[in-house]
Amino acid sequence: MFAVILAWIAVLLLLATSAGLILNRDWRWDLGLLAAQYLGTFILVAQHWPIGMAAVKLVTGWMATAAIGMTLNALTPREEVPGQFWPRGRVFRLFMIGMIVVLTIAATPHVESAIPGIGLPVVAGGILLIGNGLLHLGTRSEITRVIYSLLTILAGFEIIYAGVESSILVAALLAVVNLGLGLIGAYLINAELSPEEEAA
Repeated sequence: MFAVILAWIAVLLLLATSAGLILNRDWRWDLGLLAAQYLGTFILVAQHWPIGMAAVKLVTGWMATAAIGMTLNALTPREEVPGQFWPRGRVFRLFMIGMIVVLTIAATPHVESAIPGIGLPVVAGGILLIGNGLLHLGTRSEITRVIYSLLTILAGFEIIYAGVESSILVAALLAVVNLGLGLIGAYLINAELSPEEEAA
């Protein structure tokens, strides 16, 4: 019973963090939200995997976040400008987040019945992250935002996949992909922002 309650708390945490990443514009808060998102991912993955294997997700996620954070901190980037895609308003993003939540509520029982034993919170958390990650990817164009959204989508996939497969090799491969995304993101952020600082 406690595990189920904890799992639903993790789903609420994932909703708050993924929505915060879409709505927020301060990179420091973004990194905190991303780190908290990996904590929620760890809780849901731990529903099916041993704690040691689930902890790999948490550690690699935090390492990817740290790599991006150190790059952003070293470059002291300018204030982010709104994305280039229409529409830009927060009201639209809030509306779309609400639509993702409704879609998650509607789809979760069907997915859970198609994959018996995976658990409603696990399915809900995975769909929520994938949906909000795709929304984030479609509404923002900055390199940092693209990396955040890809990490969010991958975390959602990992949550659902953990309920289906418990292979150590696959867990290691997904950890390498997570860490690779973080390092590539740090490199691209450095490449994007460094010329501006040198010109200044």
